[in-house]
Amino acid sequence: MNEKNLPDDINSKTLDELTQEAQKLINKLEKDENLQNSISSYQELVKLNKIIEKKFFRESQNITKDVKDKINKILNK
Repeated sequence: MNEKNLPDDINSKTLDELTQEAQKLINKLEKDENLQNSISSYQELVKLNKIIEKKFFRESQNITKDVKDKINKILNK
């Protein structure tokens, strides 16, 4: 499955909300005894993890850019 198949609201969630979703899936996987259900939950968790990684990377880039801009602004005074 592709992460494009995930609900649109996933992309609008914050990192904290996505992390909570991942934790729910982990808890479900730990309790689930049905292997077939575990496979689909695990696949969903993997997709969610990729989204979290991409969102974290974008946020990190934004923070780095903001800091560089602020430093340049201070140096140009």
